[in-house]
Amino acid sequence: MAEKLKVTTPFGVYHYERKTVFLDIVKDFEGRLSSPVVAVKVDNDLKELTQELNKSCRLEFVDLSSEAGERIYERSLTFIFIRAAREVLKGCRVTVEHSLGKGLYCELHHENKLNKGIVKQIEERMREIISRDEPITKEHIPVQKAIQIFEADNQMDKVELLKYRKKNYINIYTCGWLKSYFYGYLVPSTGYLEKFRLHFYYPGVVLLYPKKENPDVVPDFVDQPKLARIFKEAEEWGEILNIGHLASLNDHVLKGRGGELIRIAEALHEKKIGYIADTITRNKQNRIILIAGPSSSGKTTFAKRLAIHLKVNGLKPISISLDDYFVNREDTPRDEEGNPDYEALEAIDIELFNDHLVKLLQGKKVEIPFFNFTTGEREYTGNFVRVTEDQPIIIEGIHGLNEQLTPLIPKDMKFKIYVSALTQLNIDDYNRIPTTDTRILRRMVRDYKYRAKSPGETLKLWPLVRRGEEKNIFPYQEDADIMFNSALVYELAVLKKYAEPLLKEVDSSHPEYPKAKMLLEFLEYFIPIENEDDIPKTSIIREFIGGSCF
Repeated sequence: MAEKLKVTTPFGVYHYERKTVFLDIVKDFEGRLSSPVVAVKVDNDLKELTQELNKSCRLEFVDLSSEAGERIYERSLTFIFIRAAREVLKGCRVTVEHSLGKGLYCELHHENKLNKGIVKQIEERMREIISRDEPITKEHIPVQKAIQIFEADNQMDKVELLKYRKKNYINIYTCGWLKSYFYGYLVPSTGYLEKFRLHFYYPGVVLLYPKKENPDVVPDFVDQPKLARIFKEAEEWGEILNIGHLASLNDHVLKGRGGELIRIAEALHEKKIGYIADTITRNKQNRIILIAGPSSSGKTTFAKRLAIHLKVNGLKPISISLDDYFVNREDTPRDEEGNPDYEALEAIDIELFNDHLVKLLQGKKVEIPFFNFTTGEREYTGNFVRVTEDQPIIIEGIHGLNEQLTPLIPKDMKFKIYVSALTQLNIDDYNRIPTTDTRILRRMVRDYKYRAKSPGETLKLWPLVRRGEEKNIFPYQEDADIMFNSALVYELAVLKKYAEPLLKEVDSSHPEYPKAKMLLEFLEYFIPIENEDDIPKTSIIREFIGGSCF
């Protein structure tokens, strides 16, 4: 008689034979699941549905309402898109660029330029493949064999990448005739991917698919022209640096060009900050400078560097912290779960804040409060401030782009800046590096060094941080007068040596283990930059690794 293993699920305890495929277990619960399951967690370890049960365990179902599920869906759908695009436009090269407008922006490189008609053909071809529910299979093969496969298919980006593969074997996926590599799991077959839409966005196309916030609906495309332009700028910076993919970054590091790469990347930052300062200086009405951006985007260092450039231009900026205008802790609003919501706009005393700004602009003296985080109360310590017309007021905070923060200040007196680490480096043509992965690594390193937080704590809090960003920051990013990309093309090669030992602390007993494991596997491909002498003390990355003069 076959051995039965104990499987604890959200619906109770069940018993299954060893080597039962997880896909078959999921089928037993289909009537009780609200969203399609695309993977499972076995004692916190993420597994594909095609894998087999080999021990008694706690089993969780991963659907599209989770980050892991959304990424599996996006990755799988991308695979089908690449195949369909290459079938419609024979010989085209597909590059997956970055997130944009509630979807994923991709480009097709071919002598025939993309148009609405071609995009429609690709979408129809995708729907044909999906309607046939074709299998997506995985093979575990030697790296050298994979290199031969990719050379034969002219996937030279992967040939270059695999030069830095430490392990002798690699997993490659097959759907129809197309074989490729993805860092992360896929669904078992194309039939899982019915919900999607393509949107032509010159010169490329946006792949739209359900998001975890609303997994049953394909969102409408939201045009973000300013964000699109800053991503284009990042692409141009990559060309200046001669860094297209991760393999080219590794080449620079191994050939001893890491220092030169750092100096050029930092010079590009310096030049852009100088340009922003010049833009502000030219318009004398720019009295209030509002800086906003998501967590770990380097807002604090950016604000200090901007102040220096403004001083070079003859201005005398002062800074005011929004934190000092928090309402007393007892008056802090509560979120849906009844917890204090310190990121809500209502957590700030808007009336007092605007009263002080108006008085300052009128040339009056104001006593700026100090928020005591220990007592949870606002205090007055004699910090009196008065500004003149050559003293712009710099305000950094998550609500900076939201007009409701400064309703009493005329729009033409405000200059809004959006700061974010918009990654300009991808692993290869098909595997992008999400901006959020760079930011979580930055935050983890900083939290451990300066805030006494364990890696597990940082990972656990990250979904809450992201939820706050989705609510309070991202809806307003297109309202910025200018955007600054705080990503540095070399930074992951520097962060690697700090982040890897921290991620290894997060073992399978932590619910955050799958995320830590994924980040570790992703960092494996980077050749570390050990010598940090060329990183200036004013660099944004210093805010996270240490050594900042600020």
